[in-house]
Amino acid sequence: MEQSPNEKTTVPSMPSGPSPEAGATQSQPDTPYTNFAALDAEGRLPVPPIGQVLGFQGRAVKPGESVVEMRADSRLANPMGTLHGGVLCDLADYAMGIAYASTLGPGESFTTLELKINFFRPVWQAQLRAVGRVVSRGRTVGMAECDVYDEKDRLVARVSSTCMTLRGEMASGR
Repeated sequence: MEQSPNEKTTVPSMPSGPSPEAGATQSQPDTPYTNFAALDAEGRLPVPPIGQVLGFQGRAVKPGESVVEMRADSRLANPMGTLHGGVLCDLADYAMGIAYASTLGPGESFTTLELKINFFRPVWQAQLRAVGRVVSRGRTVGMAECDVYDEKDRLVARVSSTCMTLRGEMASGR
């Protein structure tokens, strides 16, 4: 795609219907992802609770892609003093999740089946940018990847995730 990962892009939010009342049926129920991968009125992506704790900032989303940033500092260090690898996993998981969620239709949700990370350089303190993208999207199984860069555009980590799209009762409550 031609657009720089730093550019903000909005995707149209998917329609969401009213919550079903007792006994009512809805052919395509809302899921938490129905409008999740769209920017809000202030141009921000919604951030889940763990992302709020870690300081994630959603920067851009378009179908199948997302950009998320965070500031890494000593409060997120492992015993060796570098950024804990789990924090990089969380950052990439969020970026890939937003990218994957941007491909979901009404009534669909998803879950992660597998996540793999390769670390290329240690991080002590840095502004990190995670660029998530959907590599393959089948009806049920898909794959997303994420590259995490520091403020000097050096590759810090590459992450991949296998996702399963959920529908109907399987998507309920997810």
